Amino acid sequence: MGGLLDKIQTTGDIKKLKKEELELLCRELRRFLLQHVSKTGGHLASNLGVVELTVALEYIFNLPQDKIVWDVGHQAYIHKILTGRKEGFTTLRQLDGLSGFPKPEESNADAFAAGHSSTSISAALGIAKARDLQGKKDNVIAVIGDGSMTGGLAYEALNNAGRDKTNLIIILNDNQMSIDHNVGAISKHLNSLRTSDPYRNLKNNFKDFRDKVPVLGKVTYRVLEKVRDSAKLLFLEGAVFEEFGLKYFGPVDGHNIEEMLELFQNVKDTKEPILIHVKTVKGKGYVPAEKNPGPFHGVGPFDIKTGKSIGKSSDPSWSTVFGKKMVELGHKNPNVVGITAAMCSGTGFEDFHATFPERFIDVAIAEQHGTTFAAGLASQGMVPVFAVYSSFLQRAYDQVIHDVCMENLHVVFAIDRAGIVGADGETHQGVFDLSFLTHIPNMTVLSPKNAWELEEMLEYAVNECKGPVAVRYPRGTANTGFQDEKAPIQYGKAEVIEEGTGIAILAEGHMLQAVSEAVEWLKEDGFTPMLVNMRFISPLDKELLIEIASKCDRIFTVEDNLRKGGFGSKVLEFYSDGGYQVAVSNLAFPDKFIEQGSQSQLFARYGLDGEGIYKTVKEKIGDNYGR
Repeated sequence: MGGLLDKIQTTGDIKKLKKEELELLCRELRRFLLQHVSKTGGHLASNLGVVELTVALEYIFNLPQDKIVWDVGHQAYIHKILTGRKEGFTTLRQLDGLSGFPKPEESNADAFAAGHSSTSISAALGIAKARDLQGKKDNVIAVIGDGSMTGGLAYEALNNAGRDKTNLIIILNDNQMSIDHNVGAISKHLNSLRTSDPYRNLKNNFKDFRDKVPVLGKVTYRVLEKVRDSAKLLFLEGAVFEEFGLKYFGPVDGHNIEEMLELFQNVKDTKEPILIHVKTVKGKGYVPAEKNPGPFHGVGPFDIKTGKSIGKSSDPSWSTVFGKKMVELGHKNPNVVGITAAMCSGTGFEDFHATFPERFIDVAIAEQHGTTFAAGLASQGMVPVFAVYSSFLQRAYDQVIHDVCMENLHVVFAIDRAGIVGADGETHQGVFDLSFLTHIPNMTVLSPKNAWELEEMLEYAVNECKGPVAVRYPRGTANTGFQDEKAPIQYGKAEVIEEGTGIAILAEGHMLQAVSEAVEWLKEDGFTPMLVNMRFISPLDKELLIEIASKCDRIFTVEDNLRKGGFGSKVLEFYSDGGYQVAVSNLAFPDKFIEQGSQSQLFARYGLDGEGIYKTVKEKIGDNYGR
């Protein structure tokens, strides 16, 4: 590319530049980002917004001795470029390529792996405490966004940090955005900090008055101090953070390199926990992203000149199908309430929000609160539908068990991005929900084969099911196949797509498409496999399982989940406990954290596409089976 970026080949090289060259470096970094992310896709707007902040941090602090912990981590692209991974951006988020998130195994400049929000202060405080116990003097910096500050974990960490009084620097990157616009009291508090100067003026005037009247009586002085502190709370200049025991600095212009360099230099040897409030613009430097930061939070390939997506399917996504059905259900049932955790657009809830604003609640990045909040609604006869990504629901596991299922409350979990998500990799793959939901008493779990079935399952979940119920569906374009298979949804009942003997293949949800391809190849080989759409993962259709065992001695389960504890495990357990003489093989993802790559690449790699399923079945049964 040429220019200053060529001088930065490894961690620390940025220090070779002169301060006056850093503005030009920032412009080069933005061009580099646009050129590469427009081809690979990725988290664009968040990274454009932290260019100057990252440059200033890495110019003043000494990596990897000093540690930077990035909250969520989707804003760490600039950090990766500055720490020797520039050449890897041609493979960003691709199979076996550069991760889109901090990853210590990629570089010792990555202090801590990330992917979910609100974790950075906790992790950084742990790193700082280890530093103290080991007698070291390094700096530890947590970079957290205002969206992540809506997560309760951040405040648990702040409480601990203020009490511990160790050297910790917290950078609050305030861009007024999560993925969608931030909501709630914390957002309002930060807004007041962005716009208010009166307290600063009052504080300075108080100091001047105190200095000029040194013989001020103690009682009068204490009264004036209380007036000053009341004004501090009134004008909210960092009061909430200082009440936690942190020294507050800011707000600071996050795009002013000189201002940040001076501030970071002054605080780098601090002996107490501090919070620096930095204001940035999400999407800074690229007009389409500045105007519409939400859609540019995570993008596929796009045209730089227009900002328009390249090669995006015009067919509706699973999330779009969900959103359309929710509007219909909202009209039919006045008790339906929509809930999201800062993911209104991501989950397809925009139209419901517009149509029923009083019945839509964005709880911000607070899945634990969202779940128990839904339980409270359900306890009073409302029908809450909590739309949440599978990997984010993990954060509310205790609340699902204790507050929803133990109370047997009618909360509907619309679990989006269930199964393999793709390029976001290990932190976002939704391959655990079948394992952690299906063993909870009172929980019903469904998985649709296509768009029509998702709509029918939502109808059933909202208007017929009486207790906790989860409907899981994947990321991407909704399957429209199997148009002739439209048996009504009945509690705990599967759907037989094709009768057969000898071999039965039981498919979970959208995996039916790949399984049906494998079945066609098996039929060409002379086999007559039975094909089943399970629909209900919990409870299983035990009557059908018994019938299958009377016809077939080789049974295969296929699911978009980890093998351990998943749908196949439940089928195997049923047959084992019943003493049935059948051989059960579970086709699922192996018991590991699944790497990044496109969905189709990962299904193929792990033998869960049509060809892979066919080959596994043939290998298991042998060429002479049934002959």
